[in-house]
Amino acid sequence: MGESVSAPVRRTGRRRLPTAAAPAVGVRRAPGWDLLLVCVAVYIATGVGRIHELFPVLLPLKPALVSSILAIGLILLQQAGQRRIKLLRSRTTTCFLGVLLWGALSVPFALTQGVAFHSWIDFARAVVMAVVIAASVRNARDVERLVVVYFGVTVVYTMVILSRFQLGADNWRLGRLYFYDANDLATLIATAIPLGLYFALTHRRVVLRLLAVVGLLVLVVALIRSGSRGGFLAFLAIVAFILLGFTTVRAHIRVAGLVVILVVLSASASDKYWTQMQTIVHPNADYNLTDDAGRVKIWKRGIGYMLARPMVGVGMGNFPTAEGTISPLARYREHGRGVRWGAAHNTFVQAGAELGVPGLVFFVGVIVSVFVSLRRVARYAARAGPAGADVARLAQSLMAAVVGFVVGGFFLSLAYSDMLYTLAALALGLAKLARTQATTGWQIVRQ
Repeated sequence: MGESVSAPVRRTGRRRLPTAAAPAVGVRRAPGWDLLLVCVAVYIATGVGRIHELFPVLLPLKPALVSSILAIGLILLQQAGQRRIKLLRSRTTTCFLGVLLWGALSVPFALTQGVAFHSWIDFARAVVMAVVIAASVRNARDVERLVVVYFGVTVVYTMVILSRFQLGADNWRLGRLYFYDANDLATLIATAIPLGLYFALTHRRVVLRLLAVVGLLVLVVALIRSGSRGGFLAFLAIVAFILLGFTTVRAHIRVAGLVVILVVLSASASDKYWTQMQTIVHPNADYNLTDDAGRVKIWKRGIGYMLARPMVGVGMGNFPTAEGTISPLARYREHGRGVRWGAAHNTFVQAGAELGVPGLVFFVGVIVSVFVSLRRVARYAARAGPAGADVARLAQSLMAAVVGFVVGGFFLSLAYSDMLYTLAALALGLAKLARTQATTGWQIVRQ
């Protein structure tokens, strides 16, 4: 979006949104990168793409810490125009603060207070930086720039993993990776694929479109090699959303793009992979259904922790502690048997067990409010005609990314992950621009 005079708006409930007929008049070039946006990009590259772990030479520079401190300082010094933090007042920020507050309240009542406190500090950093990311965007072009960073660092991370961890006769799927395990990586890939499709199918710059296509092919190959059933389900959910909900791109273009991806997926997958995926519909004796360490029984125990401590849960980061100390399995220790202090393996069970019912409500509120905001932005931008097409596509791409996270996260413990709060921040920033009517037109003006 470029900067220009204000346009007519229509009031819908508590929000002011641009009228569909708002013409793009007097649109100027969008401002370029500045130091704040660069710091935010570096933070995303470290928080999501973990580049400092991929390349140890960066560790002494402490890019995550330095970029966070600089970004916070710069945003506090630039409280003018679209960078005013007060413009972020919304249901999403309310839910952000709700999860943060309830996490703090859980600390004194946690099973292990030290674990809860350190987990809360890490989470507070993620929430603060999500607010900084959303506040830093001045127009939709800035949102697009940060989406490029998210997609780009995911591709870089994936390429490094594929180059350093080879598959062999005895290991048909990736394992023992940096930071993300194979299942986490699959969910990260699932969130990045819709963003790559946005650039591959709709961007005007041919070079960026070609790079996006190459990046998508890399991601699909890595998705297969992860061997993750949750990642595969997340991919299917994204495919369904793109076919049915990505209304801003013509149907034949959507189908063509997905066909290419599916062809690469089929060509890359081994017989072992498809055998593993078949267990989704034919679980038979899958340990996740029958074993005490399987997901289904872990989820049941997690729900039990929430019901036993409905107000504050077992404490942020304390699900493994609950498994080892208060679960029905803990009695095995009396007989000399080991007890696994495992994760929740479900983002929603994790939030409910660790933060109680109010914390779970706030957490679900983050996801629901993000989706609703993006849907509203996409609808009104699409009504603006060709001028708003790019913004509508960008909003729907972020919606698809959130869908990928929700489905993949249903099988993982990602309640406090940077990938979720970065996506939420990008959505919050785009919604902010729609509410405040930053420009007369909707189009993304590129340099």
